[in-house]
Amino acid sequence: MSTHSTTAAPGSPAAPSTLITGIGSLVTNDTAHGTGPLGLLTDAAVVIDAGTVVWVGPAGAAQAADERFDAGGRALLPGFVDSHAHLVFAGDRTAEFNARMSGQAYSAGGIRTTVAATRAATDAELDANLARFVREALHQGTTTVECKSGYGLTVEDEARALRIAAGHTPETTYLGAHVVAPEFADDPAGYVDLVTGEMLDACAPYARWVDVFCENGAFDGDQARAVLTAGVARGLTPRVHANQLSYGPGVQLAVELGAASADHCTHLTDEDVAALAGSATVATLLPGAEFSTRAAYPDARRLLAAGATVALSTDCNPGSSFTSSMAFCIAVAVREMGMTPDEAVHAATAGGARALRRPDVGLIAPGARADLLLLDAPSHVHLAYRPGVPLTAAVWRAGVREL
Repeated sequence: MSTHSTTAAPGSPAAPSTLITGIGSLVTNDTAHGTGPLGLLTDAAVVIDAGTVVWVGPAGAAQAADERFDAGGRALLPGFVDSHAHLVFAGDRTAEFNARMSGQAYSAGGIRTTVAATRAATDAELDANLARFVREALHQGTTTVECKSGYGLTVEDEARALRIAAGHTPETTYLGAHVVAPEFADDPAGYVDLVTGEMLDACAPYARWVDVFCENGAFDGDQARAVLTAGVARGLTPRVHANQLSYGPGVQLAVELGAASADHCTHLTDEDVAALAGSATVATLLPGAEFSTRAAYPDARRLLAAGATVALSTDCNPGSSFTSSMAFCIAVAVREMGMTPDEAVHAATAGGARALRRPDVGLIAPGARADLLLLDAPSHVHLAYRPGVPLTAAVWRAGVREL
């Protein structure tokens, strides 16, 4: 097997083209290139050049390339697309987790503990922490990650969080409406005014998305609507923390406002499911949160049966889901949420891409960004079949082999 790794920048004329051959099982997520929803191919090959996939097909018909990488009969799939993560923070909430595992219930209030630590951290500390989590995720096959603010809750701290995040990913989300800032505990309306005014003005230049935690203990439907519509007016696209801890208006609001995703979707009425199925809003499920809070898991089977688009993401954050492993989330979704291995892998790749409205990732097809994950296994099913086992053999991001 070739172990050569180019260090040329993605898209650079100096970057050599690479033929990846000997692929035992190839997940393309493109039905034009293979069978079933995953577009599966066996004994396949892929050619990548200038950061892009340029050819996909049978190994025996592969085009020539500058370099050759033998996959040795292992499985190749698109890099994971983690469309929901909270990675700009400082501090540790081990004590809170330990208390939960000892019988205490989870509530949204724990976020304020991280707020204090994040405000006290330097820019360099926050940047180093974020870089560590992005690298940790990459080593587990995640090549696209979304990153939210939400642990500063002041104008300056929310803006610096997004500025730092933008140095690591283009998928940055303004979440000033995570919880009401401590200083506004007795004036939530005043905090909403800040979030939709001065704070939004400072944060919009660094963000692509606007989000709100629409939940008891955070923001109600009217407050969430005000936050999202203000963000839309500034050119941001909405996504919503919806229906995590209880039934509520979040999903309906997300669909009404054309949000890219409604995230969590744990407590859904039949009307909520129908609304998601009849819209372009992706239902993003976050099994790490239920695993870490001992809460009821969302019913993925119900959503899939209705025709809704489902994504899986980590919700990586220091309080309720401190994991960066998409493979772990796939295994839990299969075991606890009624998903098949094929559905879970599709949700962790193509589903996440839909949730970020990114047609260039989450698939392996000509014209797609060359984000690839080689498993040390013959099939993608091993992600659920061998939970907790590190299966990453190699990762390419924008055509560059990262490991």
